[in-house]
Amino acid sequence: MTSVKRALRRAVRARRRARAEHRPDADSHEDSHEDSHQDSLAEHGLALVRSLVDPPARVSSYESWPVEPPTAALNAALVEAGYTVLVPITRPDLDLDWAELGAPEAPLGREAFATVDVALVPASGVDPEGHRLGQGGGCYDRSLPRRRAGVPVYAIVFEDEVVTEPLPHDELDQRVDGVLTPEGARRIRTPD
Repeated sequence: MTSVKRALRRAVRARRRARAEHRPDADSHEDSHEDSHQDSLAEHGLALVRSLVDPPARVSSYESWPVEPPTAALNAALVEAGYTVLVPITRPDLDLDWAELGAPEAPLGREAFATVDVALVPASGVDPEGHRLGQGGGCYDRSLPRRRAGVPVYAIVFEDEVVTEPLPHDELDQRVDGVLTPEGARRIRTPD
């Protein structure tokens, strides 16, 4: 199963690199797909979080890599709306520590994840049962069990990464409750 997951991750990374390479130049007068994705992800993400919890709730998010769905505008919108945003710091053992957005020098510890009211997490793909294909290190599979019961988890992906066929998974893989894409947010399953 690990080799199947590796092959799927390679395919997603290749698609994401190709998508990033086809973005217009900063000097171009074309509308940037990244700007469009930034704005729509922020709009849909803020609406999602507001539908689930009121400020000053805590939301976990992350600072996206250039090939991932862009989270900078979403994170800024959440902070502006009065939410506290926690972002991960990857530890050497591939577990996650947490810090408030913009304050990585003041880590809050692994258990800070238990204080979030909504979890927004990265993924490479999500299937109809909420199985999430991560990056392969198991970081979020270690952190997600630390959340309080009933805290919803939404994976941030591009729309074409929400797949119709089951993804390979094992007993350690943590499922998500829904997806957030630049096209919108939707629940896949009821939280555990």
